[in-house]
Amino acid sequence: MTTTHIDVGAIDFDALGAWMDGEGLPAGPITSAAPVLGGTQNVMVRFERGGRPYILRRPPLHARAKSNEVLRREARVLAALRDTSVPAPRLVAAQTAEEPVFYLMEPVDGFNPSTGLPEPHASDPAIRHRMGLEAAAALAELGRVDPAVLPGFGRPDGFLERQVPRWLKELDSYGELDGYPGPDIPGLEETAGWLSRHVPRSFTPGIMHGDYHFGNLMFACDGPRVAAIVDWEMSTIGDPLLDLGWMVAMWPSGNAHVPGLAQPKELVAYYAALSERDLSAVDWYAVMACFKLGIVLEGTHARAFAGQAPKDIGDLLHATTLGLFDRAREFMGGALD
Repeated sequence: MTTTHIDVGAIDFDALGAWMDGEGLPAGPITSAAPVLGGTQNVMVRFERGGRPYILRRPPLHARAKSNEVLRREARVLAALRDTSVPAPRLVAAQTAEEPVFYLMEPVDGFNPSTGLPEPHASDPAIRHRMGLEAAAALAELGRVDPAVLPGFGRPDGFLERQVPRWLKELDSYGELDGYPGPDIPGLEETAGWLSRHVPRSFTPGIMHGDYHFGNLMFACDGPRVAAIVDWEMSTIGDPLLDLGWMVAMWPSGNAHVPGLAQPKELVAYYAALSERDLSAVDWYAVMACFKLGIVLEGTHARAFAGQAPKDIGDLLHATTLGLFDRAREFMGGALD
């Protein structure tokens, strides 16, 4: 997690307060405004008003091309999940019909393990092991939500069949960058071919988080429970088992932040016990996650050749890509069996 540099003084709190009045929220002066730590490119500011704490989430002051659409997407998903059992930040109110697009949510009482472990987690190996299982349980809970709560969200028809061509096209696009010699990724064609031959014949559409990994989870301060799944900007309606594959593929190597976490096989077994979904092709989803993430990271390596990213970062991420394709090979060999 990194600190997001935010000029809190650049936010028009008078306008925000007037909007909150119109939403019927508790009145009074806005106090204790401070930036929230996080790795997101969107702005998050915590403040209090009328005796109640809030988190404001809005695009950066110099917004990216899709910043507003990302925030609309997040707000819509959080609104749909508000009355479910999925651990997600609780949406308070949102302005999505006009700019600036933003929303308010309740602060989450929890911590992210990548910043360190509090007590009792630091001293109790049973809690740390259980944290992994709770991550699988929270994902299974998301997979049970009826996607009808988000009509017109995503394109589930042909979703799995589109994946390999979509990401190979992304990889091909890097060839437009000056100086990039093309992907030197052992196992690329083998992996793409295996994925194409083993696409699951059917799936039950559901809500996907789209980037489900340990860095996007907050845990309760008093135990192993997942307090909230955060950063919903990649969410869609697709195959929720891709989230499971993503979690398994990105599971902390060596459990660096949380020693003693449940292992990937345990995660899959625990998810299976809580879900009615068919996990017979779980290896495909894990391979697909390695394939997709490896290609995404290779983009920074390609941009480094064109002088658009630091060379050391590009080299590091290329090495990570090679590791992901090695891991894909393990999954193809039955590592989750």
